[in-house]
Amino acid sequence: MSAPQTLKGLKSGQYKGAKRIKIPCGLTEFPREILELFDTLEILDLSGNALSSLPKDISRLHKLKVAFFSDCSFTVFPKELAQCRSLEMIAFKGNHMTTIPEGAFPRKLRWLILTNNEIAELPKSIGQCHRLQKCMLAGNQLTSLPNEMSHCRKLGLLRLSSNQLTSIPHWLFELPELSFLSFAGNPCASSFEDNPVLDDITWSELAVHQLLGEGASGIISKGTWKRQADVKQVAIKLFKGEVTSDGSPADEMNACITAGQHPNLIDPIGKIHGHPEKRGLVLELIPPHYKNLGLPPTLDTCTRDSFHPETAFSVGNCKSILLGIAAAATHLHERGIAHGDLYAHNILIDNTGHALLGDFGAATIYRTDHEKAKMLERMEVFAFGHLIEDLLGLVVPLRD
Repeated sequence: MSAPQTLKGLKSGQYKGAKRIKIPCGLTEFPREILELFDTLEILDLSGNALSSLPKDISRLHKLKVAFFSDCSFTVFPKELAQCRSLEMIAFKGNHMTTIPEGAFPRKLRWLILTNNEIAELPKSIGQCHRLQKCMLAGNQLTSLPNEMSHCRKLGLLRLSSNQLTSIPHWLFELPELSFLSFAGNPCASSFEDNPVLDDITWSELAVHQLLGEGASGIISKGTWKRQADVKQVAIKLFKGEVTSDGSPADEMNACITAGQHPNLIDPIGKIHGHPEKRGLVLELIPPHYKNLGLPPTLDTCTRDSFHPETAFSVGNCKSILLGIAAAATHLHERGIAHGDLYAHNILIDNTGHALLGDFGAATIYRTDHEKAKMLERMEVFAFGHLIEDLLGLVVPLRD
């Protein structure tokens, strides 16, 4: 592992020729030495600093493709980034940002992350971002979307959860590439009053063992549930409190409960009661021979999954995986739930092709009588079509 980069190293010229810079050290001003890397710098990560502005000549970084300023102190989106001619990905998660000026986005923008801010309005000029594919807006104060956004015809993934939207604009469903949408936690989404209730499981009945995994919304551990003389091996998911890029952990938990049981879902057993700090669920423990079907998108693939180079499937296994996920998604739609994240990296498979659909972080409970229910379901079918395309590209041809 390479040594962490430091401000001292930057000032001494140690990183001359660097393609990546990541310096989280309490910066209050943008180090101008970074601009001297204009011929090479492609990825700049200054997240976790106290920055609130950028230099007017940041456009000197003409090769800059990715800029991360999450968990900083920007209350206004820096308009200077609009002049960065190669910039494709921008992140300002968790900045208490309130304002985005018109014309602030670079024209080549493909991936925009503005999660967990205080933005009440998007600029109309977002409609000029014709290459925009992925837009993360969960956890803001948006009451509407500008109609000009309908010109973002490449948009494939949109996160709108935990805002103040009273309706979803019809033009969203006319975008030709949009496959992944979430809007839970808005006034236009369903409340949880009529949803099924899981049995409570007392925290004192649970014992947490080793960590199984950690995602944006929570931590999953292997554990045991002690019920009188019976001891059951389970998975225990404790939710974090903050809004994730997909939405609220509370919305995820309610979607998981509402989904109920199905052979191709990770079944919930009970809701944790009495934890001193966190909400949580007890889930069926998945056998260790189940593996992730895919890997999350990269900067290049953006809205499409990636796969290990050696990944390959027989025709039979491919068919089994797809039928299982189709059955799970149908079950969810019958319960008025859009999964919102029907990706290979959210699917577990075994060597027989049995598939389990997980991760309800982007799920939206919409009710089957919602005015846009059929359009939401068609959108998810489109996402399933992407999954079919991805898996068919991994099928080993039959020998003659």
